[in-house]
Amino acid sequence: MSESAGTSPGPGAAEPTGADLARSALRAARAQARQRGEQVQQKREAKRHGLRSGARSDGRDPVPLGAALNRLLTERGWESSAAVGGVMGRWPQIVGPDIAAHCHPSSYDEAAAILTVQCDSTAWATQLRWLARQLVARLNHELGHGTVRTIKVLGPAAPVRGYGRLRAPGSKGPGDTWG
Repeated sequence: MSESAGTSPGPGAAEPTGADLARSALRAARAQARQRGEQVQQKREAKRHGLRSGARSDGRDPVPLGAALNRLLTERGWESSAAVGGVMGRWPQIVGPDIAAHCHPSSYDEAAAILTVQCDSTAWATQLRWLARQLVARLNHELGHGTVRTIKVLGPAAPVRGYGRLRAPGSKGPGDTWG
């Protein structure tokens, strides 16, 4: 009789054959699988009860479009430019329909925080100059404190002079006022 794997068969017992060894190996494998199955089942139950497996989110996970755009604006330092761009689009809602019908924002100087507004008449330009402090307060409420410090109001643009006849009919030309 020979010893196999540190155990010796009892007196009078036959040495295990290939089929017996296979059966005992199968029983051991089934026991291990059952134990692993119980561990897997425990992990599933833990996940159902709110516990996580330890996986953390990283930069490759999908995010909503709005969150991705906000992160991009923050990383690039474009928050105030985007906010002012939003004001350009929402101008009628911010200043009201009467002012928006006669005045529109034309540019924004981010370094000096100056919003330039073009009006279609001198009367509306004067009115907007009187309302400038209130508009600055409303814009800063919408955009964030200090985004707009000054509103520069421009009146209507002067008519463009064309080339050709520059004098009125019947006049002597540019020298007719001197004699």
